[in-house]
This record gives sequence, C-alpha cells and structure tokens, in this order.
Amino acid sequence: MPRRRDPLARLPRAVLVPAAIAIVLLVGPLVALLVRAPWGQLPALLGGGTVLPALALSLGTAAASTGLSVLLGVPLAVVLAGADGWPAPLRRLIRALVTTPLVLPPVVGGIALLLLLGRVGLLGGPLYRATGFQLPFTTGAVIVAQTFVGLPFLVLGVEGALRGVDRRFAIAATTLGAGPWTRFVRVTLPLAAPGVAAGAVLSFARAIGEFGATVTFAGSLPKVTETLPIAAYLALTTDPQAAIAISVVLMLVAVAVLVSLRDHWLRGLAR
Repeated sequence: MPRRRDPLARLPRAVLVPAAIAIVLLVGPLVALLVRAPWGQLPALLGGGTVLPALALSLGTAAASTGLSVLLGVPLAVVLAGADGWPAPLRRLIRALVTTPLVLPPVVGGIALLLLLGRVGLLGGPLYRATGFQLPFTTGAVIVAQTFVGLPFLVLGVEGALRGVDRRFAIAATTLGAGPWTRFVRVTLPLAAPGVAAGAVLSFARAIGEFGATVTFAGSLPKVTETLPIAAYLALTTDPQAAIAISVVLMLVAVAVLVSLRDHWLRGLAR
C-alpha cells in the first residue's frame, strides 16, 4: 500500500511560520471572545432591556436592506455582466465605483450619505424643503446605510454567476421565440440563482454587522436606530459582559453565514 504523503511536506518551510502567525492573528481574537464569554449569564444578558430591541431592529433592517439589494443589485449585475462591449476605461470606472463601498471606511460612507440625503444634502435638501421629510436618524436611514455597504457584495456575486451561465441555453430559448425578458426570467435567472442566493446571504451578513455608516448616518436612538453592533459598542463602557455576549451572537451569525456559503461566492468572483 503506497505511503500517504503529508500535504505540508510539499510546501516551502519558509511559509509555514508566517502562515501560523496569520492564523493566530485571525483566529486568536475569536477564540479569546469564546473563552471569555459569560456563557452561564448569556440568556440573562441577551434578554436585557436594550439587547432584544436591538436584535429585532438588526434582523428587520438587515432583511429589508437585503431585499432592497436584490431588487437593485440583480439588474445592476445584469448590466455589468453585459458590458463587455463597452469601452474598457468606462467599464473599469463603473465597476470601481460600484465596488468602492467595499474598501471605503464605513464612517466616510456615513458622511457621504449625509451629504447626499441629509437635510442639506444634494437630494435630501430639496426633498426636505418640499415635503419636510428627512431621512437621517430614522429606521429608514439604517436600511439605506446597510444597503450601501451590502449591495456591492450582492452585485459582485450575481455578476460572477451570470458570467458563468452557459449561453447556449439562452440561444436555444431565442430560437424557440423567447424574447429578452422571457430569456432572462425563464433561463438566465434560474441558472444564476445559486449566485443570487449566495450574494443575498452575504449582503445580509454584512448588513447585520454594519456599524460605522449606520451610527454616522442614522445615529443610535434606542428602538429606532440602535442596531446590535451599536448596542455592543455602547455597552462596552457600561456593561462589558453584555458587550461580550452581543459580540458572541454577531460572531456566530457571521460564522454560520460563511459556513453555509462555503466557497460559492468566491467561485463567483473568480469567474
């Protein structure tokens, strides 16, 4: 029977130590959070007066922002996937603008949203003067902030899935008399459905963990704009154990999302 070789034996020894340090840096804080978590007090801490409303608000706004991301992001991904015939500089510029929220500091995103949709913003100012309505520091502002940071994840995932769809199915549908809308709804979209689902789940996870843009654009009003990450930050100075408990919940949600996705989203980006 042939002897099974250790996969690590084929790797250069010089990469093992930096790789181990990287693992400690990435996984160590998560292990510390789990070790220091007050597991016995977790139900009581999570059942506190501010945690449950913050959890309900986070789940509701994250679900709403995910729905909005799907509604807006799938058409945008279709446009980007079909932009191969556009001039390369224009195509690169549009894709860079769409993905900017991925690398933009969240607080800067919140400031930008204020400058666009605030009472004196480019769009918010005329709306406020005409109707008296202002979006910042409302639950709607939380949804907009979460959509701003989560939408690029969905767009990239769906675009990758659309690019991986076998075009022969659409060609066959065309020969049978199907128009562009029918081809998209009956052929392309079902084939890209796993990418849409993965992008939506990742967008939801990003939304439920959003902090910087939300606190800047929507504030931290209890039961109105105080989401779970904001509640964890505020509890850190008054009740550290509650902050740790909330952090554990957010970490478990993130891990569950990534485990459920496996590598589907990464495969979409690689296409």
